[in-house]
Amino acid sequence: MALVLMGSKTFMSKHKYIAVAGNIGSGKSSLVNFLETQYQIKPFYESNDENPYLADFYRDMNAFAFHSQIFFLSRKFQIHQEIKKHHGLLVLDRTIYEDAEIFATALFKSGRMQKRDFDVYFDLYQTMCESLRPPDLMIYLKCSVPNLKKRIRLRGRAIEKDVPNAYLMQLQQLYDSWVLNYQLSEAVTIETDQLDYVTNLVDRIDVMKRIEKFL
Repeated sequence: MALVLMGSKTFMSKHKYIAVAGNIGSGKSSLVNFLETQYQIKPFYESNDENPYLADFYRDMNAFAFHSQIFFLSRKFQIHQEIKKHHGLLVLDRTIYEDAEIFATALFKSGRMQKRDFDVYFDLYQTMCESLRPPDLMIYLKCSVPNLKKRIRLRGRAIEKDVPNAYLMQLQQLYDSWVLNYQLSEAVTIETDQLDYVTNLVDRIDVMKRIEKFL
């Protein structure tokens, strides 16, 4: 049984993991980095850079939606399986649930993924979920679309620079609905529009208090 230091307190944790959910540019990686540094939590990151279809997807969403989402689903399933092998406190940057319930669903509803492809994808996702362990805490980072666009522009990833506003808005609506009905674990929503938990001490303490009470 591992000892995990949380702020000024000591917690006994046999195996717990936190999941960080949120739209593109909502601040997931920054929060994962913060949790890793603050609590010595082992991080598991999303494999965007490994996706060989991602650049093609942003260029032509209709043609590469299914290919890109299948890759993400496969990689995310591998990460979830890897998490089960580790002990102590872990944090995951975006879950397999979001891949299916948010991103694939958005592509299907917008007509960018055909129904037969979506049906095959979602059936595979549901089969995978039967062997998954839900997180102990889901942290949802909520951010307005204008700020999402600003952050996407500032981080300067070439493949993201032309993400349509309508696509981000649709993702945000799906995220809000999904979180409202999420019941797999404890969940906390953090508004990140005006939050700076990296450099602002007051914001950092607030985030720490909100997270620690669940752990």
